[in-house]
Amino acid sequence: MVLRGYVPTSEETLQTLAALRLQSLNSDFSTHAPFPRLEELFPPHVLHARLPPPHRRPPTKCRGARLRAGLLAGGLWGQALAKQRAERDQRLRGRLREEGASTMAAIVEKWKLLQGMGRPEAMAAYVALVREWPGFGSTLFDVDLRAVRPRWGRGGGHPWQRAALTPLSLQSPVGARSQRLWLGIGAKAVSLYKPGEPEPLDSFCYGRISSFGASDSSTFRLSVEDRDLLFETSQVDEIAQLLNTYLASAGARRLPRLQEPATSPPASDPTTLPQGLCPMAGPWQHRPPVGSFHS
Repeated sequence: MVLRGYVPTSEETLQTLAALRLQSLNSDFSTHAPFPRLEELFPPHVLHARLPPPHRRPPTKCRGARLRAGLLAGGLWGQALAKQRAERDQRLRGRLREEGASTMAAIVEKWKLLQGMGRPEAMAAYVALVREWPGFGSTLFDVDLRAVRPRWGRGGGHPWQRAALTPLSLQSPVGARSQRLWLGIGAKAVSLYKPGEPEPLDSFCYGRISSFGASDSSTFRLSVEDRDLLFETSQVDEIAQLLNTYLASAGARRLPRLQEPATSPPASDPTTLPQGLCPMAGPWQHRPPVGSFHS
């Protein structure tokens, strides 16, 4: 999860996590200890983010100019461009090696400070740091939020509208473009994160989710109270299976207790959710199987 970039935290904390991992693997620092590759300790995307963005030439608008550019590209000019690209790529690779060496040196310095820390203690410290992120324990999926539709008066046929929700909420306006988000599915709620941001744009406890399903192999729909959210993702089945598991667990916790003797204290209200879960927005709807959805 950390190496995939799904724990948004500072670079300093990422280096500390890498040092704790080394301590748990190799114990105290030693020049003879085996060193994992940097990508096994530190998220590679952080290093790549330090590199300058590639220079893009503006597109040529004139048709004649495009034709001349195409002809030139096949001759000496094309060879010169290829040489320039090769030199640029070589410079970027060199810069990436420098950044990697600098990061590894910082990790090693932090590792040296952990001398005497046992393996269980290092692992506990690692987990404690990761748990500081509010989304710890959730399974994260990369999704594109494509569209949002109000559910009021659905018989009137409200059109799907492209989503632009910042932050995402039931009162947020809909706009002109989709958003790349993280869909976090946890034991108590479903949350939507902007990639790299520690706080969610919005969270929906399971009491607010009325239904969900797959429109096709790459489109997933989630109905939250008065709004339908349409996502595009390659992990439709995984999302649906995990939601079913958590929803079944939440439903089991809401079942009324068995009748107890009259001398026992009165049972709690069966409609009350356990501590930490949101109050129910209404009775659960029957959930359709994956591949179908309420119309």
